[in-house]
Amino acid sequence: MSENQSYESDELYEHHRIIADPNQNLLRIDKFLMDKLPNATRNKVQAGIKEGHVLVNGQTVKQNYRVHPADVITVELPEPPRDTEVVPEDIPLNIVFEDEHLLVVNKPAGMVVHPAYNNWTGTLVNALVWHFNQLPEMKGNEGRPGLVHRIDKDTSGLLVIAKTEKAMSGLAKQFFDHSIERTYYAVVWGEPKEEAGTIDVNLGRSLKDRRITAPFPEGDFGRTAITHYNVLQNLRYVSLVQCNLETGRTHQIRAHLKYLGHPLFNDSTYGGDRVVKGTQFTKYKAFIHNCFKVMPRQALHAKSLGFIHPVTKEQMQFDSDLPEDFVALLDKWENYVQHH
Repeated sequence: MSENQSYESDELYEHHRIIADPNQNLLRIDKFLMDKLPNATRNKVQAGIKEGHVLVNGQTVKQNYRVHPADVITVELPEPPRDTEVVPEDIPLNIVFEDEHLLVVNKPAGMVVHPAYNNWTGTLVNALVWHFNQLPEMKGNEGRPGLVHRIDKDTSGLLVIAKTEKAMSGLAKQFFDHSIERTYYAVVWGEPKEEAGTIDVNLGRSLKDRRITAPFPEGDFGRTAITHYNVLQNLRYVSLVQCNLETGRTHQIRAHLKYLGHPLFNDSTYGGDRVVKGTQFTKYKAFIHNCFKVMPRQALHAKSLGFIHPVTKEQMQFDSDLPEDFVALLDKWENYVQHH
């Protein structure tokens, strides 16, 4: 080993250690790691292997190395791994309701719910630990104090936060039993054929792109996912749709409505950030472009939330106004339909 290499190994920190299964098939190391590591893209994995950050049984390997049963794979990086301690940050919270057991917040669009890769600060959880001491954590959810559920960064709306262990276990049970009422408003492309319906299609991480959720209609993969929808308003090329979640999978509404052929308006991840329905006229395209400016995110808002208070057993129901960008988008479409 050269001096340079030994110096480098002093500076590297182990981030991941994976021991391959005794029955592991001979699988390329990049594919193996993409499957095992959260937020790992093929480019990132391949760059890491090239730069010598991936070791198998203590040795660097090439990209075409095939993982064997019982191989020990480690990923070492120049910076130390993040621990699960959350940095408190003085970020204002829009608290809709609070008692000694729980609180309900109205999250703005653009705010990430909890710290994770590329978003260690500025999240809802950073704000929660500033405002509240000793929030409980769910088992397996370390580093996410108070959280019982979450909504996407660019989705606005209501979230319930547990302040005590009792509240957390009581709320978690209601989520598990699908007894929590969660109503979302979405603007989608097109006009669904059925005014109301249920989408019962398994969802799981896409096999092609790990960042997105894909439907598995054959039920051969993914987990059960059920969304009930109801069209509230048809606006010619888009519709305002109410969605009620029975299950709570990652990107559930976004993936289910895309599967139905009606992606959310301006949802860049699921193909809603282009002209999906309507004419090819330059004026119409300019109108859509202006709509995207008004609503620079997917048109999804967690509008209401209903649950049984885990301690007082009282029925709690919360509703929120649509945010300004959402209202402005609907106004633009209503105006368009009236004058064209």
